[in-house]
Amino acid sequence: MSSILPLRTLSDALPIVFAAVLLAILVISFRSRAVVFCQYLRAMTGIELSPADVRRVYRERGREGVRELFLDLIIRADLTEGPIEIPAEDSLPAST
Repeated sequence: MSSILPLRTLSDALPIVFAAVLLAILVISFRSRAVVFCQYLRAMTGIELSPADVRRVYRERGREGVRELFLDLIIRADLTEGPIEIPAEDSLPAST
């Protein structure tokens, strides 16, 4: 009983190598969620946020906390831009 998993040939080792690659991809994808969220936020709204802040909020308050942070940032950005002009009803095209 020299080895728990007897790997005599390359074909015996392929499932273990494949599982290790999948595990590495899974770990990388979970680690990059905050970075992707911050990139999306910057591209869609112009708001810059650090991934460390997102990780901290997620650790402290979970998914709902990140959602609240996102909504708070969006509302603050809208308030800094000022009121939106609503066109008068006369200038709207008539539907037929």
